[in-house]
Amino acid sequence: MTSLDKPTEDTTQQQDARAVTEAALFEAFGGVRGMVETVVPGLLFVTIFTINKDLHWSAIAALAVSLVLVVVRLAMKDTVKHAFSGVFGVAFGVVFAMFTGNAKDFYLPGMLYTLGLAIAYIVTTLAGVPLIGLILGPVFKENLSWRTRNPGRKKAYAKASWAWGLILLAKCAILFPLYWWADTAQLGWVLVTLKIPPFLLAVWLTWVFLAKAPAPIDVFAEMEAEEKAEQERKAAAAAAAGEHGESTGGRHRRDG
Repeated sequence: MTSLDKPTEDTTQQQDARAVTEAALFEAFGGVRGMVETVVPGLLFVTIFTINKDLHWSAIAALAVSLVLVVVRLAMKDTVKHAFSGVFGVAFGVVFAMFTGNAKDFYLPGMLYTLGLAIAYIVTTLAGVPLIGLILGPVFKENLSWRTRNPGRKKAYAKASWAWGLILLAKCAILFPLYWWADTAQLGWVLVTLKIPPFLLAVWLTWVFLAKAPAPIDVFAEMEAEEKAEQERKAAAAAAAGEHGESTGGRHRRDG
């Protein structure tokens, strides 16, 4: 290898690592389609409510479009976890708002979920098991190997989890006062506006931290290699035992 080849190979490896990271983040967080599915129900709710102030029609429309998104994914044989999470979120909001009769309560379950998630990111990071690592570990096929075998990667996951936690806390700091002071339409439009930008910022920071981190340890590949090596050892032992048996049998025949 010449001195000119090594930088090229290093650059290629870095590009491959970044591409893998981007793909993993898209898979974990749903990509563009997942973001659209997250925004559309709430956008439809606040649009209809702004026009006619009718809680029932707004709630029904939001729930209906969430179900349609799930049906579309099922028809396309695509993963439905993000669409299903959207349906459950909308359903909780609809039930809560219908129960209290306050249209603003349509947003409250989602806001409480965001607050709980922010706390979870921070608490798990302080406990040494950053939540973003638990989420992305299986996607990168490293599971929890980063905890003890890849300290640089654990540090990157900790930074990313801090970013998610603080960004979500900042979002809650804006939304919860509006829940008390603003009307339903104002709260709804602010919430829709804050759906994507904080999410994109958190994903981008996660990508930045992980792109600079050591490569993940593919524990699945390790297990497959160990299983293959074990099979080869057993095959070699069986072959050796067969040869020994043939040699012993030959000696017995000669002695006889």
